[in-house]
Formats: sequence, C-alpha cells, structure tokens
Amino acid sequence: MTAQTIILIFTLVIYLIIIFVFNKARIKYAGGKVGKVINLILITVCLLFFADYVIIFDQFVDTDVLEIIKALVRTAALSFLAYGGTKVAGS
Repeated sequence: MTAQTIILIFTLVIYLIIIFVFNKARIKYAGGKVGKVINLILITVCLLFFADYVIIFDQFVDTDVLEIIKALVRTAALSFLAYGGTKVAGS
C-alpha cells in the first residue's frame, strides 16, 4: 500500500464517522437553528468528501482537469458553509 492509499483510507474513515455522527444528530435535533447548522455541516462534509475522492477518476480524466474540479468543489463547499452560516446567524 502506498502512502496516498493509507491517507485516503484514513480520511475515508474520518468522513464516515463525521457523516454518521451528524446524521444521528440531525435526526435528534430536527428543525430550528441547530438542525440547519447540522445540515450545513453534512452538505459541506459531503462536498469535501467528493473533492478528496475525485482522484478515483485519474485514469479517465487529465490530472489538471481533476485539480480544477477539486478546487471548484472545495470552493463550493466552503462558500456554501459561509453563506449558510450567515443566513442562520442572521435569522
């Protein structure tokens, strides 16, 4: 196993733990500001997960295109979190 594979497996476990825990919390705290923040975090984590694992398509797509997609998805995730956070804080 290469170092990159070990890192990807480790981050996969971390992402799954975060998604599992926040999904349980979303069920418990449905509605209100806490529910909205939990949904923001879940969507952000899912977008970051997709950005990290876009490497899977390395055999089919050029590396430069993958890096652009990765940067765009990460930017979208952080922008979504920032915009949603301001909407929740403003309400």
